[in-house]
Amino acid sequence: MFNFSANNMVLVSQRQYDKSNVFVLKDRTTNRCYKIYDFSKTASFEPSKPYCIFGKVNSSDKLYLVLDGMKEDKKNAY
Repeated sequence: MFNFSANNMVLVSQRQYDKSNVFVLKDRTTNRCYKIYDFSKTASFEPSKPYCIFGKVNSSDKLYLVLDGMKEDKKNAY
């Protein structure tokens, strides 16, 4: 496992499952989309706000971005 962090992320979609919530977030700088897994089911994102996210990458057999925390990105606000 190793750490990841990203800034200027906005919500594209979200799904709720039994074991986790899955968010698709888009980096407004690079236009890349990331699928983020929230196993604690505590995160909630508003579609119009940019966020800074951080967590761990679990690379056992598939690449999972596991969310540890998030905060509003005031530096890159609209």
